[in-house]
Amino acid sequence: MCVRYLLPSTQPNRELSREPLNFSLQLTVLARTVNLEARQSGSTITVNLEQKYQTIDGFGCSEAFQRAVQISKLLEEQQQYTFDLLFSTTKGAGLSILRNGIGSSPDMSSDHMVSIQPKNPGGPSNPPQYVWDGSDNKQLWVSQEAVKRGVKTIYANAWSAPGYMKTNNNDANGGTLCGVSGASCSSGDWRQAYADYLVQYVKYYLEANVTITHLGFVNEPDLTTSYASMRFSGSQAADFIKVLGPTLEKANLSSVGINCCDTEGWSSQAGMLGQLSSVDSLISTITAHSYTSSPGSPMNTRHRVWQTEAADLNGQWQGGWYSNGGAGDGMTWANNIYTAVVNANASGYLYWIGAQTGSTNSKLVRIDGDKVTPSKRLWAFGQWSRFVRPGAIRVGIQGTASGVRTAAFQNIDGSVAVQFINSGGSAANVQIKVSGGSGFNSSTAAAYVTDNSHDISDLTVSLNGGTAVASVPGRAMVTVVLKQGTS
Repeated sequence: MCVRYLLPSTQPNRELSREPLNFSLQLTVLARTVNLEARQSGSTITVNLEQKYQTIDGFGCSEAFQRAVQISKLLEEQQQYTFDLLFSTTKGAGLSILRNGIGSSPDMSSDHMVSIQPKNPGGPSNPPQYVWDGSDNKQLWVSQEAVKRGVKTIYANAWSAPGYMKTNNNDANGGTLCGVSGASCSSGDWRQAYADYLVQYVKYYLEANVTITHLGFVNEPDLTTSYASMRFSGSQAADFIKVLGPTLEKANLSSVGINCCDTEGWSSQAGMLGQLSSVDSLISTITAHSYTSSPGSPMNTRHRVWQTEAADLNGQWQGGWYSNGGAGDGMTWANNIYTAVVNANASGYLYWIGAQTGSTNSKLVRIDGDKVTPSKRLWAFGQWSRFVRPGAIRVGIQGTASGVRTAAFQNIDGSVAVQFINSGGSAANVQIKVSGGSGFNSSTAAAYVTDNSHDISDLTVSLNGGTAVASVPGRAMVTVVLKQGTS
């Protein structure tokens, strides 16, 4: 969701801040030594590789609405530092999903995302008049930098169709795509023209050697805003998907997954699923935001589900891990991701903006002049994304430690990542065993911690007879990664 300037007081303020990035990345690696005998008396956690849940697609962010332009105004060294913070799996958070905004506006005034067809071609059946500037509001550049750092999932999401394709003749202030059920226009049916428009956007990226893997045609269809927005019911979305699916196939782009529908809240999207049943076979991923309701339970769908936009939009910038459990705390976001992934079976989780200027918590990294500052929200995402990689499968666990939320995942390379979030003030000692998986036998163990003093820093862990033992500090997130030998 993009926020520009003033929204009605009844809606969250999606302010897209203009803020600095602090360039001193504090990746202090301080191993904590914990008495082994004390650890061995801790709670036993058994990972069950035979008990499988959803596949994880990844964790990510966006640089839509010209936030990418803000990064481009930094010095080269700071640009690269920012990209490393967001996407590097060794220097930063290792985010694995980038969400781009497909423009619908006639120009780039304010923070508008410019359209690839800013002028009406004269009707839906007339030859298109596409214009490609090779930049896409600098999002193509960001995508290329993300790909260099290993990102393989690019989600292109339109907030609206161009205004001339809509009932209100404006890409902002709601309105509906001409031609879907209940939306007739004197200019004609624009469904095919809009599908062609989206496919052409995908082709432009392909020409620049960037593969768009997922395509969305609407953002928050249940909300009218003063910036790019378009209303859709579930049945209207289905009307358009019936056109978009075959258009992708005809262009030999059937590998591009159709996402739907990025509603303002999790429950809103769950309520729309019944209206999408006629196009179930054409949908790749169900997508929802967290502004009016957060992920708390699974949706009734066979598809993977992503939480594609969440943020502390109004909180004054603060970069800490834990103060009082506030909306901007890093630990709050570590827990938000846990709830979405474990309780709601989400396969993806995205923050609104990666890096931008401004004085709120609407981003993970703050740009202020030439200064680039990562927040602990970034490191909360990194604690997940660095170790739970795309294709990982969430697996079962038995046993608990008091006050510690625990989850486990097996990555494609066979490694097992066990996540611990300790909400208590005291350390919790844990022993970790792995069962199933054709006799998985841990031969190496590593542990990493994020808290008020550490950013994905090394943590002492020992391995005895295939059992890892560690101490999870109070109010901290710890990841233990177990690997087995090849012999």
